[in-house]
Amino acid sequence: MKFLSDIRLLILGLWLGAAVFFIGVAQNAFAVLENRELAGTVVGRNLSLLNYSGIVIATILILTSLLAAARINKLWLWVERFLLLLLGASCAVGQFVIGIWIASTKAQMGRPIEEVAADDPLRIQFNMLHQYSEWVLLAGMVAALLSFFIISNRRFGATAATDTKADIYDFSKEFKI
Repeated sequence: MKFLSDIRLLILGLWLGAAVFFIGVAQNAFAVLENRELAGTVVGRNLSLLNYSGIVIATILILTSLLAAARINKLWLWVERFLLLLLGASCAVGQFVIGIWIASTKAQMGRPIEEVAADDPLRIQFNMLHQYSEWVLLAGMVAALLSFFIISNRRFGATAATDTKADIYDFSKEFKI
């Protein structure tokens, strides 16, 4: 089951890397592109891809957590599942609630966002929704990171219960078949 755990860690690590990379893409898109509407479109499409992949990955990881549940500490297993559920829920809320609400607000503006006055109610609503989107993505990233640590610190096999003071740097056990 260690192999499955390693695959799960890889998938979760890839999503975390994509989320961190997305932050850089978003900042650079607004720094490089002169048209802020175009930059917002690029960022929005990348965020959609990140959210959809987060939903799929969270679902896959929750389902695969059911495979070896007999030999794993139940408390940490349920904490892991809750965090993965939080990851999927934050991606779903970001995509299907906040994202749709942002699109609706932009459509109501009828012109580029930078042309709308800062004290306009639609601009205030857009800024508020944008901040909610950032917080929801951050919550998903923290949940994914905590899940990553829980999965990576899991012990497997009969020695996991009895050998609590094993040498953690003894890699000879990792490669035995």
